[in-house]
Amino acid sequence: MTTPINIKNLIKPLLTPPIPKDISSRFRYLDKKNLSIIEASLKAHFFIQQDAWYSDANYLSSAAGQEDLQDHLTGRLEHFRLSVIPWLNSVRPLAGSKILEIGCGTGVSTVALAEQGAKVTALDVVEESLIVAKKRCEVYGLDVAFLLANSTEVHKLLAGQDFDFIIFFACLEHMTHSERMLAMKSTWDMLATGSFWCLVDTPNRLWYYDQHTAHLPFYSWLPDDLAFAYSRFSPRKPFSSLYHEITDDSMLDFLRRGRGVSYHEFELTMKPAEQLEVISSLTNFLKSRNFLTKILWSLKDRNPFESLLIKLGPKIHQGFYQSSLDLIIRKN
Repeated sequence: MTTPINIKNLIKPLLTPPIPKDISSRFRYLDKKNLSIIEASLKAHFFIQQDAWYSDANYLSSAAGQEDLQDHLTGRLEHFRLSVIPWLNSVRPLAGSKILEIGCGTGVSTVALAEQGAKVTALDVVEESLIVAKKRCEVYGLDVAFLLANSTEVHKLLAGQDFDFIIFFACLEHMTHSERMLAMKSTWDMLATGSFWCLVDTPNRLWYYDQHTAHLPFYSWLPDDLAFAYSRFSPRKPFSSLYHEITDDSMLDFLRRGRGVSYHEFELTMKPAEQLEVISSLTNFLKSRNFLTKILWSLKDRNPFESLLIKLGPKIHQGFYQSSLDLIIRKN
């Protein structure tokens, strides 16, 4: 019997451009034995945190839990290797670059950066995540400096140190307003002219649909107290059942779940958005990496909401108008 042809599988390689050899040659792969060491560390430290997402003792045996575990083991690493790493490397070779990674989590992005030959200082505020990150880098044979600290302390703890990249990996949205303002301003001030300030995988407050936290339309536009109360309408479990009465502790926990960021914080902490030297957004980079994707995107209509935002603020870089803020900004 002839196996039916899967058109998607035929087209996918054409849409996914090859990774440059100078990048792919540095990828490190683990055997099952070493992967099991990282898996054990994730189960012992990360997945037992006292958090509503993992409060169910049977979570890891569920389909969602297994998918989550595999994502933390290898899935995210492959995503970073195929998209974020070539993007960052396109503005300056990562090999030999000094990088301050803020929000390293369990170290997936840290491995992706360090295996390229970058000199990485990785920071996170969650001790359990750092334990896993250290073990992960040890198993991969990578030398990384780790720091348990809040990003608001970086300018003091690392005063006088120079970095070619300062990268906020999926963490700015989990900070309170005052934390993110201080973290953005102080790290921007740390950079020398010509160095890069980067934001990766951060939900855009201006976007009409919140794909990050509540999975609701217009949710990011709501003020914090209204969003807190409205969270019960979220289709996402257990998020919809977490928040009932506003207290200092419950509001702080709510904000930590993730609230969008927009160009307004950049203007308040760096300079007017139209004066920022935004080198690239990840979405635009991925669109232009392959001849076929260039053609397909040229034929595809731009998202009408993105077009509206561009019309309202045409002098601001288009990267500030996409659903996720993935930006490389050069200090000028």
